[in-house]
Amino acid sequence: MDTPIYDCFDMNYKSPFGAVRLYQPGTFSLRFPKEWNVADPTLVMFRPGEKERFIPLTLKDTSTGFNVFTCTFNPQHTGLHHYYFFLMLDGNRRYIKRGGVRYGALDNGELFQLTVFDKDMYAPDWIKGGIMYQIFPDRFCRSGEEHPNVPKDRVIHENWFDTPYFRPDDKGIIRNNDFLGGDLKGIMQKLPYLSELGVTCLYLNPIFESHENHRYSTACYEHIDPLLGTDDDFEELCTKAKEYGIDIILDGVFSHTGADSIYFNKFGRYGQSEGAYNDPESKYKDWYCFSRYPFDYESWWGISTLPNVNENNPDYTKYICGDGGILQRWIDKGARGWRLDVADELPDEFLDNIGKAVKAKGSDKIVYGEVWEDASNKESYGIRRRYLIGGQLDSVMNYPFKEAIVNYVKYGDAGAFTDGIMTILEHYPKPCSDMLMNFLSTHDTERILTRLAGEEVGWHDREWQAERYLTPEQYSYGISLLKCAMVLQFFLPGVPCIYYGDEAGLEGYKDPFNRRGYPWGRENLSLIEFTKELAKIRKSSPAFAQGEMFFLECTPERCIFARIDKINRQAAVVFLNKSKYPATFKLKEYFKDGFRSPQFLRKPHKCEDDELKLSPFDYGVVLCKI
Repeated sequence: MDTPIYDCFDMNYKSPFGAVRLYQPGTFSLRFPKEWNVADPTLVMFRPGEKERFIPLTLKDTSTGFNVFTCTFNPQHTGLHHYYFFLMLDGNRRYIKRGGVRYGALDNGELFQLTVFDKDMYAPDWIKGGIMYQIFPDRFCRSGEEHPNVPKDRVIHENWFDTPYFRPDDKGIIRNNDFLGGDLKGIMQKLPYLSELGVTCLYLNPIFESHENHRYSTACYEHIDPLLGTDDDFEELCTKAKEYGIDIILDGVFSHTGADSIYFNKFGRYGQSEGAYNDPESKYKDWYCFSRYPFDYESWWGISTLPNVNENNPDYTKYICGDGGILQRWIDKGARGWRLDVADELPDEFLDNIGKAVKAKGSDKIVYGEVWEDASNKESYGIRRRYLIGGQLDSVMNYPFKEAIVNYVKYGDAGAFTDGIMTILEHYPKPCSDMLMNFLSTHDTERILTRLAGEEVGWHDREWQAERYLTPEQYSYGISLLKCAMVLQFFLPGVPCIYYGDEAGLEGYKDPFNRRGYPWGRENLSLIEFTKELAKIRKSSPAFAQGEMFFLECTPERCIFARIDKINRQAAVVFLNKSKYPATFKLKEYFKDGFRSPQFLRKPHKCEDDELKLSPFDYGVVLCKI
């Protein structure tokens, strides 16, 4: 039977698609061959811990050659509390769950998921349709200006193109105390470049005072790290960036601080009477969890230089989330939002307080979270998390899309790709999907070029990774694959986030080799131009900002999908030839059923009225009206 009984991705079966707003009725439909003797089809909807609701479906349509049964469900509670399946009788008891029709026991197959989110939740217009750019501040651009008050125990490379230190010192410790000297004024100098690239939002890795180059070991939340500049420099950066139409979001590291900080002060840098470690009367002591004071304390992933904080300690919560606290302090200085480091390690109450503090500064202020899995059904600390139903996160870093894109481009598993994309879009509220942070690599992963064309290598083999670069053949092939991946990154739902240097052909394995200096003067200029082209196309249609997603065809060699904006009655159709051979697309097969006035936005190598011919690893984009 070609027509499925139920398809949760198809609005002919479930409308509206995906997550629903509180009190928004949804229609569920089943389609059965007329020869099936089906009795009592029933939607079984339940919230964990509560009694199931049994909702009968009634026969509504027989004109299509199928018996179509339909019912309506109106959610009365927010949250990922709703799961569902269908029960029917046709001589045998059957369950319709993910994976098809099942007989017998209830635990055969997976339940369908229904996310219900706050009725007033929305994505700010300024972030939708934009382009984000992630900067690791020490490694983007060095202005050359001298900065006062830089601690003397830092090692600053003279050569911008040095490989970051990765070997332990004579005591066997990797100190992360070597710096290339990138600074805020360096970012200011490159604002024209970022603007030409199409960037509308900068996501900055931590910029607050810290004594390690990654700056995830915060020493003081109240001031910019002196090697980066001053608080005034940050305000100037925000002001100048705004002149280019660029907003800035900051990295908030609130699950732990540095041991070498004003709050913990393990090494006495901030005086002997300050900090929780060496002063039992310190006002910061109750921020931390000591089991044997001061020697044994909780730390992030057992790393002693990163002591964990008790986020729900009233004093700490007030310091971060209170009126005029750290979150609001930096918004007042020009930031338009925050990205939360390890958001899945922050307790719900603290995330609630973060959401309130940020939104108190305006509904246009945003909060992203670092969550590596499907954030809609994530469990941590023994509870189901509620990141995306309103009040906590606006959206998340989109690791599921990244993995789906990489595996499709590299290995060609079309089924897993389409299912992975559509599952996230089904599970997430549309306001979250419209502003998903869609990246291909970050400071925590290998560079995308290396991931696509490099060799598989274990984390432990750091000496090999440090000196390993792609061969010319690998590099050329990797660039072809990267362009395919970028087409998907830019045109799937969400906001593309470029990790600094990816657009210039930077390569490298994991930390610290994915954090080399931006290759100024050594850029892959053709790849930069390709990035600009994608950005220009993305900004040309509201369909890319908020359009619904439809796959028209996807095979290991080619992918065609449409983004449809029903509000503005516009659509964009993306054609990707992922193969090593030329491909021809018969346009009449795709431009029907409501598509009108097709207009090529990106001219392919050859286009006739009824055919689109693409070279290997090439793409075309067509705008049309609906």
